[in-house]
Amino acid sequence: MHAKKLADLMKGPDILLAPGGYDALSASLIEKAGFKAMYLSGASIAYTRLGRPDIGLVSMSEVAETIALIRERVDLPIIVDADTGFGNAINVQRTVRLFERSGSSAIQLEDQQMPKRCGHLKGKSLISTAEMVGKIKAATDSRQNSDTFIIARTDAIAVEGFDKAMERADAYYQAGADVLFIEAPESLAQMQHMNSYFEGKVPLLANMVEGGNTPLQSAADLQKLGYQLVIFPGALVRAYSFLAQNFLATLKTEGSTQNYRDKMLDLTSLNKLLGTEDILSNGKKYEG
Repeated sequence: MHAKKLADLMKGPDILLAPGGYDALSASLIEKAGFKAMYLSGASIAYTRLGRPDIGLVSMSEVAETIALIRERVDLPIIVDADTGFGNAINVQRTVRLFERSGSSAIQLEDQQMPKRCGHLKGKSLISTAEMVGKIKAATDSRQNSDTFIIARTDAIAVEGFDKAMERADAYYQAGADVLFIEAPESLAQMQHMNSYFEGKVPLLANMVEGGNTPLQSAADLQKLGYQLVIFPGALVRAYSFLAQNFLATLKTEGSTQNYRDKMLDLTSLNKLLGTEDILSNGKKYEG
């Protein structure tokens, strides 16, 4: 049902904005804020679960567990960052089946070699176009729900240049990818060109990274360029980290949260957000 919902949203006239989340709490906040879909960011899982950068340290099972916990909490379509698929084409098939069962609505695969790294970090290396084409075909063959989108990402701009990235993207489209993610374009001209080339063929995903290589644009401006999906994968965790640093500095200096009370939830407000009363009321039905 959630995969069909995402497919329908992607057919709509407006660009779909999917904030990046990393756990059930962030997912519930995204849903309560009124967004229609979310992006499960592999980078943000690394940041929050491991306290480490996005350099390929997160495992398939850790992502699958995170998907399942989020799916238990929200009904939103979940677009899942599956990195390289965690191996070759056979591994990709296992990843797709596991992530679908866990509750993903779309699965994103990229053409980096392991260990992969953030698309806006230097030093990336790529598998061959032929190997990535095989992974895309393996993914589309193994999905159980035809509405589950397979998103193909290429990191070739930073490694091989823009023209080669376009060649790779076209090959991934021909292989059956439902959405293309051409990572880290370096100018508006590149963004305009890729949208013009693939217009009417396949939807494009835009990735907005604060401090990254791509010019930051609003969802409305990206829609004018032709994009149909935009993700802000790490924005929430960066905002949280900024706030947490300020909070901890205040607590360390003052030894109290008193002067921070207007910037935080109290216990009652947090329990309301979490739905504590409804859960406890439901439990009373089963008391002896």
